Amino acid sequence: MSADRLLVTTDERGHVSYLLDNRARAAGRRFEAIAELFDASTLRHLDGVGLTAGWRCWEVGAGGPSVVRALGERVGPGGRVLATDIDVSWVGAAAGPTVEVRRHDVAADAPPAEVFDLVHARLVLVHVADRDRALRRMVGALRPGGWLVVEDADPVLQPLSCPDVRGPEEELANAIRTGFRALLAERGADLAYGRKLPRLFREAGLVDVGADAYFPLALPACATLETATIEHVRETLVAAGIATAEQIDRHLDNVARDRLDLAQPPMISAWGRRPSAD
Repeated sequence: MSADRLLVTTDERGHVSYLLDNRARAAGRRFEAIAELFDASTLRHLDGVGLTAGWRCWEVGAGGPSVVRALGERVGPGGRVLATDIDVSWVGAAAGPTVEVRRHDVAADAPPAEVFDLVHARLVLVHVADRDRALRRMVGALRPGGWLVVEDADPVLQPLSCPDVRGPEEELANAIRTGFRALLAERGADLAYGRKLPRLFREAGLVDVGADAYFPLALPACATLETATIEHVRETLVAAGIATAEQIDRHLDNVARDRLDLAQPPMISAWGRRPSAD
C-alpha cells in the first residue's frame, strides 16, 4: 500500500475539499460515534468553565446536533445558542427557541455581530485552511470575561489505529490509518494542531489557559467510528492507492468481528478566558 497518488479536489469556492464531507451518508453515523466517544468529556469541560443558564454560546462547526442540544438545555430559555457550520444538514435538527442554526464559514465569512459568554469548537480548526484567522475571530467574539474552549485531535501524538500490534490484522488497520492521515494532511489538516492550542491561546491574549487530553481505546464506539470513517472515504482510499477494495473489506470484517483493540487519536481540550478588561 502507498499514498503516492493522493487525490485532491476543490469546492465551489476553489478551496481544497474536506475529506469527511457532511453530505455523505456515513456522516450521520460518524457524528453519532463521535458524540458517544467525546460528548461526556466535552460537556465536562464546558461545565468546568461555568456554563449555566442565561449564557450566550457560539458553537463553531457544529457538525452533528448533540453538543448543540446540550448547550440549549444548559442555557435555558434566558440564554442563546448560535450553531454554525458550512453544511448544516445534520445540526439543523437541534434548532429551537433558544438555538439558531446558521450556515457560516468561520474563516471566510464575517463573524457574528454579537459577543458570547462561550465559544466552542470541536474537531474544526484542525481542518480549516486559515485556522489562524478562524481562531482570531473566535477570540474576538468573546465578551470580556468570556471563555473559549477548542478541542482538536492530535494524531501525531498517537498515530495508530491499533497501538497493540499482534499480527497482520493490526498491521492492515495501521496501514489504512496511515494512508487516511496522509489524505487529511494533503488537504491541509494540521495533524499536530491539538498540542499547539495552549500556546496559541496565550498568544491570542487569553488568560487562565489550560488543556488536557482524552484518549479512547478499545471502546465499542471506536469500532463504530472506524467503520463509518472507512466507509466514508473508501473510494478515495482505493483511488489513491492506499488500499485495495479487498483490503478494505477485510479490515471492515475484522472490525465487525471485534478482533481489534481500536484507538482514536487523543482529543486535546484547551480553554482560556478573555481578560475582563482589555
